[in-house]
Amino acid sequence: MKAYRVFTQAELFAPPAPLIYRGEQLREIAFPLGGIGTGCVSLSGRGGLVDWEIFNRPNKGSRLPYTFFTIWAQPADGPAITRVLQAPPQPPFSGENHGLYRGFGFGVSREDGSGLPHMRGAVFRGEFPFAEISFQDPKLPVQVRLEAYSPFTPMNPDDSGIPIAVLRYHVRNQAQVPVRLSVAGNLFNPIGYKGSGPFIGSHLGQNVNTYQEEKGLRGLFLSSNKYPPDDPVYGSMALTTVWEDVFCQACWLRGPWFDALHDFWDTFSKQGELPERNLGPSEEGQSDVGTLGLRATLQPGEEVVLPFYISWYFPNFIKYWEGGTCSLDDKDRPRWKNYYASLWEDAFDVARYYARHRERLYKETRQFHQALFSSTLPPYVLDAISSQASTLHSPTVLRLEDGTFYGFEGCHAERGCCEGSCTHVWNYAQTPAFLFPSLERSMREADYTYNLREDGYMGFRLQLPLGSPIWQFHAAADGQLGGVIKVYRDWLLCGDDAWLAKLWPKVKKALEYAWQEWDPDQDGVIEGVQHNTYDIEFYGPNTMIGTFYLGALRAAEEMARHLGDLSAAEQYRQVYERGRERLDRELFNGEYYIQRCDSELKYQYGQGCLSDQLIGQWLAHLVGLGYLLPKEHVQSALRAIFSYNWRTDFWEHANPQRIYALNDEQGLLLCSWPHGGRPKFPFVYSDEVWSGIEYQVASHLIYEGLVEEGLAIVKGVRQRHDGIRRNPWNEFECGSHYARAMSSWAVLTALAGYRFDMRKGLLGFAPRLWATFWRSFWSVADAWGTFAQNIYARCAQVSLRLVYGKLTLQQLWLGSLPQVKEAKAFVEGKALETTTEPLDGGTLCTFTQGLSLLPGQVLTLELAWEE
Repeated sequence: MKAYRVFTQAELFAPPAPLIYRGEQLREIAFPLGGIGTGCVSLSGRGGLVDWEIFNRPNKGSRLPYTFFTIWAQPADGPAITRVLQAPPQPPFSGENHGLYRGFGFGVSREDGSGLPHMRGAVFRGEFPFAEISFQDPKLPVQVRLEAYSPFTPMNPDDSGIPIAVLRYHVRNQAQVPVRLSVAGNLFNPIGYKGSGPFIGSHLGQNVNTYQEEKGLRGLFLSSNKYPPDDPVYGSMALTTVWEDVFCQACWLRGPWFDALHDFWDTFSKQGELPERNLGPSEEGQSDVGTLGLRATLQPGEEVVLPFYISWYFPNFIKYWEGGTCSLDDKDRPRWKNYYASLWEDAFDVARYYARHRERLYKETRQFHQALFSSTLPPYVLDAISSQASTLHSPTVLRLEDGTFYGFEGCHAERGCCEGSCTHVWNYAQTPAFLFPSLERSMREADYTYNLREDGYMGFRLQLPLGSPIWQFHAAADGQLGGVIKVYRDWLLCGDDAWLAKLWPKVKKALEYAWQEWDPDQDGVIEGVQHNTYDIEFYGPNTMIGTFYLGALRAAEEMARHLGDLSAAEQYRQVYERGRERLDRELFNGEYYIQRCDSELKYQYGQGCLSDQLIGQWLAHLVGLGYLLPKEHVQSALRAIFSYNWRTDFWEHANPQRIYALNDEQGLLLCSWPHGGRPKFPFVYSDEVWSGIEYQVASHLIYEGLVEEGLAIVKGVRQRHDGIRRNPWNEFECGSHYARAMSSWAVLTALAGYRFDMRKGLLGFAPRLWATFWRSFWSVADAWGTFAQNIYARCAQVSLRLVYGKLTLQQLWLGSLPQVKEAKAFVEGKALETTTEPLDGGTLCTFTQGLSLLPGQVLTLELAWEE
């Protein structure tokens, strides 16, 4: 075993701390703002708005022309100062490949106000779902802090699916005299835009900017008279506020050259406001910028929050990738309505809903942030867990017309990457299952409704629109078998027997397809053609597909027994036992598990040490199925994966494949051949580093008690996404915002030793880090909150707080505590009858009468034992 340490224990076990970025770290930041299935716009590290991906497709690198915010501040004893509310542009200044003059060498783009006076600096704090930027400028008489977010409340996908970005400018007077101020937001009307390419073009024309005001809401409404309601580009946008003291210029000056920007800046800098201007529909090929300004006067030391809401509404989704092309022009392409179009009528209606419910939406989003970030976890772990949840705001995910949750694998610059809620990629993603279980269940329902043939074959890419013919290719062995385990996980999270019973016949059919295709002799070992997540086919026995199969058999056994399908349960058990014995006997080489295959076959791994070799065991731990293979061999294999595949640098690593880690970075290879035997052409991607697999292995190491090794991998991943090298809120693989990276949520479940089984009303915790003083977030299908425990010499205090939803609980397992002699339980001071018994090295507390918690209520336990 080689030495592996690159991080000190002080670095690995650092206490929680704010996630702060400054200086060069601001360069790559793009923090997604939007709703689940609505697309997003991103907040840059400097404070600008980038990557306008609200038009039903990805659009990396896009900047909406002249869309930026400015502040005007005039102290009572001095002249006014005007600043663009962004930190200064960063090098290089040789020109940027975006905007009207894309690639023509016209220098730094002016479209975001780069040529105007800016704030002198910024510090970015990013803790999804909130981003904060503290701006710095020595001449400005006020301090400015931007707080940006979009509503994000676990278990409430509709309120977490609002197409809106909320920008709250906190302005504090630091002068000794009163200060008059205005903050102005500019928004370009892009209605008619096809989702990619230049914003200016023939698609524009008849664009209309109007000021609208009603009780409690006012602002700009952007629309177009050019397109009918069923057109793919039909839609609207709005820039609104609940602030009462406002000014609005619906249209900037229409003029040649740079007249419009000159007029805006000169007028606003002089007066702190703009005169009204309404010009009617724009000319063909043209559109307008509008400005909404918020005014205030602050006394010394006074602070105000000036809120802006950018909302959008593009209801018509067209399958632009149909036939391998990428176009909206074909009127015969399949199309459907976005789910959010069933909730609101236009962008102003979206803003209206948010304005009416803003206090609750903000409060609930803050409660989630507080519950997660109050966890006693190292900062880079919280960073990994939270940052990948931002993928749910990205165009990687959609909500179809009936609310079904759907995902690409990731996003290319202008199109989704690899359609179909790809089962072998989404196997890894745990974040949606634990934060929005109803959405995750909708993926199961769609899969088993539309993706399953009568013989049990499943397409691994769900075709749209729903009901389209099934994807015709090899069945993906990992995707199809992993689906069985995911059904089990989703059932444990919700405890809904009716849901399980409805799916069960189809789940059986999908599992037993293995007996036609991969295991016809039912010896429990997968052989034959095994298409998988590496986009190739494995042949012969291997534990990557093999542990998926064993896990699926065990999960199916448990579900069958619960539903009374005892003959099926017994059959699954027998096949599992045969497979377990043979896999271990034939594939364990004394250190790790290998693949048995013809050495002449291309794209295999043979004698290699595969990082995914125990992925089914990882999922089995996550759902409480126990060991699929002998514990000592599993732990040996995990140690080997870390020892051989973890790289403390990549200076000597030869990688002809895609490059996701290099130079002095750390990362985990997909495979290595420590004892030789590397095929001439190993499986594609073998020399790469994928963060989704890194989190899978890291959390599995933690499940096995190898906490330091697991943490090292997580820290290595997040150091690669430091704002200088890569965007902290975009872990990419085959495209940006890659779904596989949502495996990071399992790092939390592993560190917490989290158990869940809502069919029994059971939650459990066995913290593997700082168990004597622990606090963490937990969630099940209808509730979420925090768990805390403090352990002393011979006693402990435990609390389970419900923050959101409703929780019915029968049992609480405390895996860190020995046999308890005395246990007292209380809810709001009322004692609960409680019994205890030893279980799995800890204590199982049973509440004789059961209990139900409502938001804000806390279950408290006081426990004692003898030495």
